[in-house]
Amino acid sequence: MDGKELTHAQAEEVKRQLKCLARGVVEIVPEEALERKVMKSVISGVPLKVKLGLDPSAPDIHIGHTVVMQKLRQFQELGHQVQLIIGDFTGRIGDPTGKSETRKELTEEDVLRNAETYRQQIFKILDPEKTQVLFNSEWLSPMTFSDVVKLAAKVTVARMLERDDFTKRYQSGAPISIHEFFYPLMQGMDSVVLQSDVELGGTDQKFNLLMGRTLQKEYALEPQVVMMTPLLKGLDGVKKMSKSLGNYIGIDEAPNEIYGKAMSIPDEQMTKYFMLVTDLSNEELTLLEEGLETGTLHPRNVKMKLAYTLVRMYHGLNAAEAAQEHFITVFQQRSLPVEVEEKNIHFSELESGRIHPIKLLALLGFASSNSEARRSIQQGAMKLNEKKVEDYNTAITVSNGDIVQVGKRKFAKLRIV
Repeated sequence: MDGKELTHAQAEEVKRQLKCLARGVVEIVPEEALERKVMKSVISGVPLKVKLGLDPSAPDIHIGHTVVMQKLRQFQELGHQVQLIIGDFTGRIGDPTGKSETRKELTEEDVLRNAETYRQQIFKILDPEKTQVLFNSEWLSPMTFSDVVKLAAKVTVARMLERDDFTKRYQSGAPISIHEFFYPLMQGMDSVVLQSDVELGGTDQKFNLLMGRTLQKEYALEPQVVMMTPLLKGLDGVKKMSKSLGNYIGIDEAPNEIYGKAMSIPDEQMTKYFMLVTDLSNEELTLLEEGLETGTLHPRNVKMKLAYTLVRMYHGLNAAEAAQEHFITVFQQRSLPVEVEEKNIHFSELESGRIHPIKLLALLGFASSNSEARRSIQQGAMKLNEKKVEDYNTAITVSNGDIVQVGKRKFAKLRIV
């Protein structure tokens, strides 16, 4: 590289980095370029600039979103610099990837509010000292109409229609707005402005990621390497993790909730979760895989380790210990937890010491609507002092210290005030 030969130690370091970075990655375009860039970085001591773009279209992050962030964290641990792009400009349009219709435009207020939540949650994973947070409105907003026309001239309509979602919409007669074509161009311009060495994204982002390489070539820059991570299957083990499908684990959820949800992950998905969304080393992962294959590790114990690890990553060691103890007490020993959160019920809500169970669940925050409360009771999920509440139409008598339970993870000790 530039006339310099790698020492043995440098060659070993390049191998180490490439092995680490390849973990859990579906595709690298092109692989030889990543090796060349890592080699150059090891020789020069100059970190690679590794980019991830995020459109703050939703305010909360679940662990499906963290697959690519864990890869960024690995880059950081290897000494590289992360360019985290908050798409406050592109987010107003919305990424059309996988959409069957034009997305509703977000307001600037929506985008900024969601972006702030993203920043708070992202640094539960990334090292802020090695993360450059940028907003792409900084370079996209000043572009003139003339600039936009020149940019648009660099890519043909035929190239845009190579995207499956655009092609399907065009062939079916569904509308495609012209501004949607600008989304991948704007994402590509982020890579041009920042001169990124590597860009990460999910497999569903391939077209947008490759646009960065295309535009960097157009602007006589060295093209970035594209690394694509898989889409994480949700708790059902079938569909992509999604809040709308309810098969997700939110990184800001309560420790007991994270632990309990993790214990419902299908056995066959456990090693993928360990690989993609935890900070376990390759060596630890290999031992887990071998233990499961040979039968020396029980799947239940491995799943408890996964649940413990996720809570520890987002809430700390003490919370992980407490969540595991709670799970063992409530689920394995089938008894009430040692500590149950007290919740106030105002005396005025009662009639002669009685209250309708639907109203009680709403007051406790155990149901977001009357219909959800009714379903919980009909499904036998509600208990009062460990006795099932059968009839949602009949008021129940409650008093100080009573324990209300819904499902396996929601408990409250009543305090009448």
